[in-house]
This record gives sequence, C-alpha cells and structure tokens, in this order.
Amino acid sequence: MSVTTGILYIVSAPSGAGKTSLLKALVDSHPKIRVSVSHTTRAMRPGEVDGVNYHFVQRPIFEQMIERSEFLEQAEVFGNLYGTSQRALEHTLAEGFDLILEIDWQGAQQVRHLMPQAKSIFILPPNQQALRQRLTNRGQDSDGIIAQRMREAVSEMSHYIEYDYLVINDDFAHALDDLKAIVRANQLQQSPQQQRFNPLLEALLA
Repeated sequence: MSVTTGILYIVSAPSGAGKTSLLKALVDSHPKIRVSVSHTTRAMRPGEVDGVNYHFVQRPIFEQMIERSEFLEQAEVFGNLYGTSQRALEHTLAEGFDLILEIDWQGAQQVRHLMPQAKSIFILPPNQQALRQRLTNRGQDSDGIIAQRMREAVSEMSHYIEYDYLVINDDFAHALDDLKAIVRANQLQQSPQQQRFNPLLEALLA
C-alpha cells in the first residue's frame, strides 16, 4: 500500500467555543492527525509551552518571516500577529499525516485561496451565554477584555457560512464524535482511498 498525502483541515471558532480542547481530544484519539503549531507575537499564557502551543517570537522576527514569504497565511488578532509556516505544513502532509490549522476566518480565506482542496470546519457554542461563561471562567481577562472578545466572537461567527462543516459544541462528547465522523468521511473519499489502496485496485482490475 502506498503512503497517502495527508488531508488539510481548517478549523475556526470564536474564543471560548472549546476548539482547543476538542482538537486535543481528536488528536489524542487518532495517530495520523496533527495540529499545526503557528507562530505568534503574543505573550505566552500560563501553562503554555513554546513549540507546543505556539512558536512564540518577537514582532521584528515575525515581520522578517513575512518578508521572506515563509507564511502560508497570517493575520493580526487583538494586536498580535499569527502565521502558519508553509514549509512545515507541506512537510507534514507529505509524510501522510492529516493536519489541522487552528486559524480565524481571515487566515481561512487565505488558505482556501491557496489550497482549495482543504476541508474547513467551524465550531460554534450552543449560545452566547455559554460563550460568555467560558470566557469568564478562564479567569485571565478583565470585564472589558471579555466584552471585547464577545464583540469579536459575534463578528467571527458570522463567517460560519464560508465553511464546509459546522459543529455545535453543546455536549463535548457529541461534538468530538462529530469531528471524528468528518475526519473518517474524508479519509474514505475516492482520492485518498485510491492512493492508500493503489496496488489492490490495480490487482482487482487486472
């Protein structure tokens, strides 16, 4: 059996929708899925690890990477820069791993333009009250920051219509099952299956 090229997934969600926890559970349950580690200029939060959650870099370094055209996509969110390394992405896909890009709608538009074969998923909270509660429970932001994040969330959520799949994170286990179903369905498409089982197909048609 030949090694198949991985599938690229774009996953977006408003802050507080539970995207990071869902994707961690998805990756932990599937050995052939990885999450792309983006570069960012924002400060490291408690519990985060450089190179695991993000590649944390200073703004001048990030801007030099932009000049060298090293990013597949980039965006500025809340005054911080975020970007996806094109070289790292292409290397992971070539190794046969499915790859998840956690990016906002701006980055998603850029990636879809450059890589139209990518599959896109938008994760939504069940309601605004749940979203506000999740942001408050973090205990990291002031009321003013939370209000700003809620305004940004409404703007972000308005772009759900641009995505291939929509997952509502009301019940964590159910939302995780939805993500697993999306991944499985895409793995069973004709093109990946043809790459995966090419010798078998040739033998069957001989």
